[in-house]
Parts: sequence; structure tokens; C-alpha cells
Amino acid sequence: MTITKVYTREEINKLYHSLGAGTKCKTPPYAIFQIKMSDCTITAYESLKVVFQGNGAEFYSDIVKGKVATKKTSSSSKTTTASVSEVFPQAGSDEVGTGDYFGPVVVCAAYVEEKDRELLIKLGIKDSKQIKDPEILMIAPQLIDHLKYSILILDNYKYNQVHETNNMNQIKAKLHNQAFINLQKKFNLNLSTIYVDQFTPPPSYFRYLKNESEVVRNIHFETKAEDKFLSVACASIIARYYFLDTLKKMDEKYDFTFPKGAGAHVDAIAKQLVEQHGRDILWQVSKYHFSNTDRIINEDD
Repeated sequence: MTITKVYTREEINKLYHSLGAGTKCKTPPYAIFQIKMSDCTITAYESLKVVFQGNGAEFYSDIVKGKVATKKTSSSSKTTTASVSEVFPQAGSDEVGTGDYFGPVVVCAAYVEEKDRELLIKLGIKDSKQIKDPEILMIAPQLIDHLKYSILILDNYKYNQVHETNNMNQIKAKLHNQAFINLQKKFNLNLSTIYVDQFTPPPSYFRYLKNESEVVRNIHFETKAEDKFLSVACASIIARYYFLDTLKKMDEKYDFTFPKGAGAHVDAIAKQLVEQHGRDILWQVSKYHFSNTDRIINEDD
């Protein structure tokens, strides 16, 4: 499948940053960038046309120019709170850390019942990306104490090993699947309503799981699910909390402050880390396949 869309320069920049987990390819003539994801190659041209090629073309072409309406803001109500007109009980999952050069990939599956709604609405539960870290550290412990949830933390060393044979979306699919399996078994739950924040088309998701011995299948996939379903929003916050906690432990272990994200500021700080500990440290603390590594090492040369 091939889809071509015309973007603004700002939208192209936004798209580029949203594809941080992909492989940066050699830029074709007249192109701004070309990035290869697991099931789609995205090429942005100077003409502002963006071409999506592959099975995931429809999914990736909607990341920036999505079909999902943006919620309107209102000064009189908390429109940022996840939707409460939902089916309960429900389970939802989300991941954190996939766009950060340093730190783990964390996936959480959370279970929300009708009786939980009042507390969650009172807390103003919403996507963790909309909440500043100090607030995450205040809200998440209340969710951890109150909700049934399952957490999986894939540290950088293990992530880099797994990534040698699994791309980012494969890793995420396996983690989401295992989080639901663990949630079911830990609390003896029948997960009849499951929401996943869609990061790859459903056929690709289940293809990644074809060799798994146990697969959770009754899933409703939706983009921006963290804005629509309380269980996904809660999972997002809890996952973010554990990501921050792991990053803090890394700071203490290496006596170094690891930055979030994967931009130029990360490269500059990572170079200092390499100067202190040598290049091999990157395999222990970073997502080594990110393009940051080449820039850091080349600068070091």
C-alpha cells in the first residue's frame, strides 16, 4: 500500500520526532528524511509531500493528520480527563520509554472497575504525556495502591539484546501481550473488555505474536486510546512512574543525570557519559540502535 499526503513544515517536523524508534535511511534526492519502520517506509520530500509505503501506511499516515477529532478545551470542565462513558470493568495497556534514548521500555496493563471511576475522575486522570513528572509522582502511587495492574520493565541491556532479532513494534507487542497475561493470572481476572493504544495495525500486532505460546486476542485497538479510556490512561501514568523510578536508579548507580528524550541535547550529555565510562556504557543504558549512538560515537572520534 502507498499513501501520499501533503504536510506543512511543522507537521513534517512533528512526524519526524514521532518516528524516533525507526531506522533512519540514506536520504533520497529532494527528500528531507526517510525512515523505515517495521511495516512502513516514510519519505518526506522538500515539496512537503510525504509518501508512506507498506502494510502500515494507513496507520502511520494518520499519526499527524489523524481522523480522530481533538477534544475541545473548556474553562468550566476537565475535558482532559479520559472519557467516562465506557464499558466496565475494562483493562487497558500503554507503554513508556520507546522514544527515549536512555532508560527502559515500560509497559503497564491496568484494570478499572465501575467503583474506581469516582476516584479517577477526582484525580483528573489523563494521558501521562499531558502530566508533568512531579504530578506523576503524586498521582501514580494512589493508582498503584488502588488498582489491579501488571508492570513489565525491559532494561536497556536486555532491550538491546532482544532488539537484535526483534524490531521495536515486535518488542512492544510481546510486552503488551505478556502484561495482559500477567494481569489475568495475578488477579484471576476474566478480561472481557480490553483496550490497547494502537502503535501498529492489528494484523501486524498479532503477526508479531505468532510464535508466542499464549496470546490475548479480544482486544479493541484505538489510536489516542489514553484520551478515551480510563484503563489506558491509568496504565500510561503507572508506566511513566516506573520509567521515572528506573531512570532515578540509573542516576544513582552511575552518578550521572540521564536526560529524557532523544534530541540534540541528549547527544551532548551522552558524550560526557562516554568520556567518563567509555563507549561500552551505551549498551548498558541506552537504546543502542537509535541514531543518537552514531552521532555520539562519531563526535567522540
